[in-house]
Amino acid sequence: MMQLPEPRDVAPRLASGAFILNAGLTMWKSDREAAEAVHGMSSAAYPFLAKLPPERFTRLLAASEIAVGAALLAPFVPTRLAGVALTGFAGGLVGLYLRLPGMHRPGSLRPTEDGLPLAKDAWLLGMGLGFLCAPCGSRAHRGHRCRHCHRGRRCHWGH
Repeated sequence: MMQLPEPRDVAPRLASGAFILNAGLTMWKSDREAAEAVHGMSSAAYPFLAKLPPERFTRLLAASEIAVGAALLAPFVPTRLAGVALTGFAGGLVGLYLRLPGMHRPGSLRPTEDGLPLAKDAWLLGMGLGFLCAPCGSRAHRGHRCRHCHRGRRCHWGH
């Protein structure tokens, strides 16, 4: 039986999923100049990315955004699994904010004007972490956190 998301998870999944899916679809159509800009900023924060050609990197990033957005929007994807994807993706965005010079004020996490577009992605990280902390979907576990049943093992609740 398919386990639908809890009502409390629907709004944040829709908001973050639609936002990320739109970004991915927009990036998929980006031109060479945009690809070079995205690649340049990303490889400044994560130097290992410089090995990838800008167009390939941008296509991979766009595909990742489309996949994460679709996972968040698809009701058959468990919230915890969607949370893993969202947390990983948002962690990379927050890493950009923390690593790129000029994004935050010296000695502070407060954003500069240039850093505000990246700093706002912290809300995605918060949602992803919240989804990871959600209780498992089993009715027997309502109100209980079971770290085993979502991995397919039997737990102390008899699942």
